Formats: sequence, structure tokens, C-alpha cells
Amino acid sequence: MPGHHRDTDAGAWVGRPLGERTVGYDDRDPILFALAVGANPEALDLVHEDRLRVLPGFGLTLAQWAPDALGAAGAFDTSTAVHGAQRLDVLKPLPRAGEVAMSARVAAVHDKGSAAVFDVEVASDYFVATWSLFAPGAGGFGGERGPASPALPEGAPDRSLAVATRADQAVLYRLLGDRHAMHVDPVAARAAGQARPFMHGLCTVATTSLAVAAAYDVHPADLSHLEARFAAPVFPGEPLDVRLWEAPGAVRFEAGVGDRTALRGGVLAFC
Repeated sequence: MPGHHRDTDAGAWVGRPLGERTVGYDDRDPILFALAVGANPEALDLVHEDRLRVLPGFGLTLAQWAPDALGAAGAFDTSTAVHGAQRLDVLKPLPRAGEVAMSARVAAVHDKGSAAVFDVEVASDYFVATWSLFAPGAGGFGGERGPASPALPEGAPDRSLAVATRADQAVLYRLLGDRHAMHVDPVAARAAGQARPFMHGLCTVATTSLAVAAAYDVHPADLSHLEARFAAPVFPGEPLDVRLWEAPGAVRFEAGVGDRTALRGGVLAFC
């Protein structure tokens, strides 16, 4: 709920269970996800129910209830907290339609001095996902600082990609559950400090993942690991410059628009 303020010191939330939830969906939802993150309409195994392979990032839309639950419980001020980073470890493919049972907990809380970072872990039979939520004003409780921001890989990128985004991506992606008005309403976007509605960070990451999979000739549904930090917004329709550094079993990446870095510390792996 907007403006909800924390009701206890941030460190006291470590280990706190956030409950369990089973979320159902039909084949329409992963198809909508694929289209929202930029899938080619001719990629029939992403957009046609008869042969559908579900993109692993779709699981994050099913688990959005968990970080929302922590904010609603009063851990931090939801009017100022932002999604700082995301991790996803894929255990097995999601079905075309069905139900996913999940449990969530506060895995860690890091003290950054003027802010706290809450790690919300969601576990299921299909994936383990961790949201890192940056909460200004919640730090100073005497906890560990936690990991530093990952350094840029040494040397020039092994590859660079120009990745298009579309003007309709944010309005499509929000239909999957994250309906914050700042992604569609110019007034709400300006209230959040942005010039106009902007893409969800997870939509930007998924769009980047599709392009990286295509560049390495792997199927995007074979994603096994994802991590990225959100440094700045991307506005729908802006072209992304994606820089790739190849590492054993994975690809590290950064993505941005011009001089504005949007995604830092990115890692993608495919099975």
C-alpha cells in the first residue's frame, strides 16, 4: 500500500516467513509474457499453445506477491523503496498451464547506512527467486553491509548487441501483475521522479535475455540462471546497448541507453 511505513527495525525482519501461496495460470499468461518481453510472433513455441515452452522469467510474475507482502507488512516505506536487483535459479521447466505452490521468507537484510536492502526469497518446485529491495531510510541498524556491487568485467566486451524495445511493452507487462501506475500513467511517472512511464526492470531483463539467447543460438526457455542489478530505468521504445563478456558456463552483461547504464552485474546461463 503506497506510503506504508516500517513498523520495526529492519534487522528484525531477517528470517521472517512471508507465507505460502499457490498461484494458477492458463496458457494465455505465459504467451502474454513472451509478447510483452519482445518475443517474435513467429516463434510459435513461445506464442502458440500447441507447442508452448514457458520462458522461466514468467515465474517471477507468479511470485510478485512476496515482495509486495513484505512492503504491506510494514518492513519499509513502499513510497520510496525500489527494486534493486533480481536473482533467478531455475530448477525445472514451468508447465504450459497449472498451479505453482510457493513459500517466501526474508532471507537477509543488509545495512547500507542510509538505507537497507531486503532480500526476499521465494521457493517452489520450479525455481528459487530472490528480490533485493532497496529501502531508503531503513538502514543504520548495525547489520552487515552485504555484498558490494559487482565490478565491471575486465577488458573489452566479447560481443555487443543492439536490442530494440517497443512502445507497448510496459503496458503489456503490467497486465501480468505488477500494475504500478508509474509504468503507464505520465502523472504517476513524474511523481516517481521520471519524465514519463518506464519499463519494469524485469521486463528489461527478460528482453535482454531473449536477445542474448538468440545471439548464442540457444533457446530462451533453456535459461537456468539469471541475476542483474537495476541501475536506471528504460523508457519504452528506447534501443538498448547490451555488452557481453563470456565466462565459463555463463555470460556476464551490462545494458544501457547511450551513457545511461540500466542493468549492471548481469549474469545469464543456459542449460
